[in-house]
Amino acid sequence: MNATQPSTCYGNPTAEKIGMTFAYCMIFLVSLAGNTIIGIIVYKTKTMRKPINFLIVNMAMSDLLIPIFLIPRDIQGFYINSWLIGGPLGQVLCKLVDFLPSVSFSVSIQSLVLIAVDRFGAVVYPLRSPLISSKLRPFFILATWIVALAINSPYLFAVKLVEYPGGLRCTLHWKEAFGESSSYQNYIVSWCVTLVFIPLLLIVTLYITTYVKLKSQKIPGEQSANAGQQRQQRERNVLKMSIAIVLGFAACMLPVAILWLLFVFVSDIWSSCGFQYFSVVAFFMARTNCAMNPCICFIFSRNYRMGLKTLLDK
Repeated sequence: MNATQPSTCYGNPTAEKIGMTFAYCMIFLVSLAGNTIIGIIVYKTKTMRKPINFLIVNMAMSDLLIPIFLIPRDIQGFYINSWLIGGPLGQVLCKLVDFLPSVSFSVSIQSLVLIAVDRFGAVVYPLRSPLISSKLRPFFILATWIVALAINSPYLFAVKLVEYPGGLRCTLHWKEAFGESSSYQNYIVSWCVTLVFIPLLLIVTLYITTYVKLKSQKIPGEQSANAGQQRQQRERNVLKMSIAIVLGFAACMLPVAILWLLFVFVSDIWSSCGFQYFSVVAFFMARTNCAMNPCICFIFSRNYRMGLKTLLDK
């Protein structure tokens, strides 16, 4: 499934290529700079070293895989429809371009689940020890990468660089890698259910519960009212940022998940111009997510804005 494949559906292909190139270059720059700065701010600011910020950094580091590996290939694909690098290096890059963006998505959705769990614990059980403690945090973060690498590892075996009459192509050879009895369609459906729909349903449930609990909380005693109100305001601000990240992720990634399912269940849908327009938008939205997260952090979090100001002042 290639978002850059030529089509007779477009009226002015040259203008659209230039426009898409500009848009993808902007995503590349914002994502590369924004996610790197998020990591630097949390690393250099001791007060920012909290579970939620480490999980946001985990997302940021995974999001860096998109501008580094995928977007340059997308931009090249607007103009040249063949693979430019041959030999062992080309074979490795071909596999990584399919594999690592899927890993990035998988790490992000798991990080969002952990952020939702952290917010749920902080609001619903404020007097108990954190559900994601400082000791368990490295384990959870490492687990997101291990699970992501394992789930998406089939791409390392099924994607190959093959020479065709028109040049080198990086293509999927699922049955050749896993046998005739194996189905790529079943893998895609399982992937979408496991890494898109179930996690988003869990996240929505946790945030609804957290929001209801936060709204119903009462501050006991006049002396503690100020401190309690300040704590509640902090929790609300963090909750707003967390929900904004989830909504941005869902808006960017659900279209491409729907696209994959349509690809599985409607075999002749590629001939439709409407579907091709939708595929271009879906792929573009999926790329946009890696640039959106740092923007949301700076918009919703005063701490991230102050950290950015401190970096710029140096």
